[in-house]
Amino acid sequence: MKKIIYILAVVILIFAAREWRYTVNIAPYDTNSATESIEVYIAPGSSLNRIAAVLKAQNLIRSEGAFKRFVHEKNLESQLQAGSFSISPGYSVEKIVEILQNATAKEVRITIPEGFTVRDIDQLLVENNLITSGEFTTCASSCDFTNFTFLTNSMGLKRGGKIEGYLFPDTYFVDSTNFTVQGFTERLLTTFEQKVISQYSTEILQSNRTLHQVVTMASLVEKETRTNDERPMVAGILWKRLDEGMRLDVDATTRYLHNKDTAALTRDDLDDTSPYNTRAVMGLPPGPIANPGLSTIRATLSPESSPYYYYLHGTDGKIRYASSNDEHNSNKARYIR
Repeated sequence: MKKIIYILAVVILIFAAREWRYTVNIAPYDTNSATESIEVYIAPGSSLNRIAAVLKAQNLIRSEGAFKRFVHEKNLESQLQAGSFSISPGYSVEKIVEILQNATAKEVRITIPEGFTVRDIDQLLVENNLITSGEFTTCASSCDFTNFTFLTNSMGLKRGGKIEGYLFPDTYFVDSTNFTVQGFTERLLTTFEQKVISQYSTEILQSNRTLHQVVTMASLVEKETRTNDERPMVAGILWKRLDEGMRLDVDATTRYLHNKDTAALTRDDLDDTSPYNTRAVMGLPPGPIANPGLSTIRATLSPESSPYYYYLHGTDGKIRYASSNDEHNSNKARYIR
């Protein structure tokens, strides 16, 4: 009899501990963050396991298992919707589940990658059924952005208008029913102002370069590099070539000029005397050739000093540096097949 009582007591304690842990795990992740909110996107077709993993990764729930148990016990799995949600770490699991049952279904998630151009963004918006082809590129050249004082009339107007380079790459949630091209563009420009100008104004001033020079160079570095490790070195090489009166010889500027992202450049392309062709014309192009990411802008503001003047990516994808033209030509022969 004592053995039975002991076993029952152990079972009851285990059950009580399990229930106590469950109660703790469905409580708010952080009660001190009740006023904060995080944008969460649940993709269409997401399983309960996937939803729990997304919430846990964003530090919005304490336990994936407790979240899934709550949903199962309430029989709410089929009622969780896809969409974008604003969720606070100060919300309990019960509150989060309630929110996930009421998606803002008309909201669209738009992710602009680093290095996208105005034309790329135009195509992205077309693919998301927000605009017809050409609306964004037209606005880039003709919409009124005079409220953004960092955009100056001296900027290059080729292809992307004077906003090319200043459209901050990030993830944006937009209301598809009230979407306007100019409103969305202003949002990108405002984000650039907040994340670049406000945060790095001191570094830009100390660089002895104008904002436009920094962003233009950053766009070249963005297009010419593949990893964060490469960017400070390539930035240092390009700034050095510029400061010492050498041509930049950046193929990406010529590709931008002729809208050739991957197609082979012809002799006529390389001989073009447009100021965007840095193989033929000295100095920076009139304006950015893409919208650089924050890591590239930081690298451009903090370039790495080196003895190198040249670089290339081999067929294997690795970058090679050279301090002389002869060494550069040798690298071409050895690493480009």
